Amino acid sequence: MRAIRIHEHGGPEKLVLEEIAEPRANATEVLVKVKACALNHLDIWTRKGLPNVRIPLPIIPGSDISGEIAEAGNLVKDFRKGDPVIVSPGISCGGCYFCVNGEENLCRDYKIFGYMIDGGYAEYVCVPERNLVHKPENISYEEAAAIPLVSLTAWNMLVKKAKIKPGELVLVIGAGSGVGSVAIQIAKILGGIVIATAGSDEKLEKAASLGAQYLINHSKQDIYEEVKRITNKRGVDIIFEHAGEAVWEKCIMSLAIKGRLITCGATTGHLGKTDIRYLFSRQLSIIGSYMGTKADLMECLEFYKRGLLKAIVDRTFSLSEAAHAHRYLEDRNHFGKVILLP
Repeated sequence: MRAIRIHEHGGPEKLVLEEIAEPRANATEVLVKVKACALNHLDIWTRKGLPNVRIPLPIIPGSDISGEIAEAGNLVKDFRKGDPVIVSPGISCGGCYFCVNGEENLCRDYKIFGYMIDGGYAEYVCVPERNLVHKPENISYEEAAAIPLVSLTAWNMLVKKAKIKPGELVLVIGAGSGVGSVAIQIAKILGGIVIATAGSDEKLEKAASLGAQYLINHSKQDIYEEVKRITNKRGVDIIFEHAGEAVWEKCIMSLAIKGRLITCGATTGHLGKTDIRYLFSRQLSIIGSYMGTKADLMECLEFYKRGLLKAIVDRTFSLSEAAHAHRYLEDRNHFGKVILLP
């Protein structure tokens, strides 16, 4: 089969299109014929390499996979050849305290497709049955690939971690990202008043169409000053953050008393300046979040089925254009998800 593999860390040129042996499913797995695979910044970090993280090479990147079952192991019960499926991107041991408590993203053995194990930049991928969900009929394969990782992450952050309430002010950083575009929609559906930031007026117009009531162009405007103006100096209740260093200090300053900052990433850098006095005097909460669970994905899918959540696909590329797709993602001109079509 054709697959993109990384043999050594570096730039987009390290994404090599190769002919390799087709994987074989064991008794509890299925072989998925990949129809679409969405890109994430995790793919870029996997390609570049991360400090103190040993990624097994060569590796096939790609966490967000939709496709059709080509073959099912003899112990697979709920899926058959030909079924359209979406892959839940995280694999856990299934037996530890966190797994049996429904928090598999906290499992010590937690792995993500395309990061530590082969992913979806290929024509086929082997997937454990417990990582499959049926693809809703009203969602295309491209849209289905745009859903998993960002949706379960945003749901976990806003619903489980931040415990969003109707009427709360929610600042969504990076509205043009896949996770940001989902966060706007989830916050709006659950009754939040959304302030969205992006680096261009064009992206902010799209954010408004998804439900953002207030808009901040962070390439022209100061986030803190704009939040202060919009909220009449009150600040926001929740900040949905995944950019890191470039916005961290402004975000802390933008929180209302007892506000919560939820973070899941550090795409602009991992060192954030925090005035601890401001933290304790205003009784703020800084909460880390990593991925989410299959249950989070299944809850989100109900909203997609009903048309209340919309998968945002920016652009598609062929498998042979993977390097071009990575450059496009790194240029940050996209709104929503970038998709590879094997």
